[in-house]
Amino acid sequence: MSTIEERFSAALHGSARAWRLAIDRRLRHLGISQSSWMAIALTAKEKEPPSQTRLANRVGVEDPTMVATIDRLVKAGYMIRTPSATDRRVKLLSLTESGMQVYRSVKQEADAVRGELLAKADPAVLAIVTGFLEQMQSDIESGI
Repeated sequence: MSTIEERFSAALHGSARAWRLAIDRRLRHLGISQSSWMAIALTAKEKEPPSQTRLANRVGVEDPTMVATIDRLVKAGYMIRTPSATDRRVKLLSLTESGMQVYRSVKQEADAVRGELLAKADPAVLAIVTGFLEQMQSDIESGI
């Protein structure tokens, strides 16, 4: 028999994966992979152009995996690499206008999926769960 902590962990992992897959199904018409649309979306949400390493960390992949994804996005005309002004080893990432168009499609579909999945959620329960997950993420990011 599983403990509540084990059930929570499995539910959290499974829900995050299912959420990404639901969005992925809606984006199939764009012809890009999940790692590509996630890289595009996360780059678009950054205040400053992220480095390849920062983007890899945000997506949750190793640097070499992210480099291959970025190579495909650059070749497709969705992203550009710019040398950092402070560290010549670092490449900063920005979206092209085509990349921003893809991001707008990703956002539109992600918003629709979120609306459909949360339509029946009790707002009070959703607020509690959201607060808990935000606190857990903060704890994890602070090194706990």
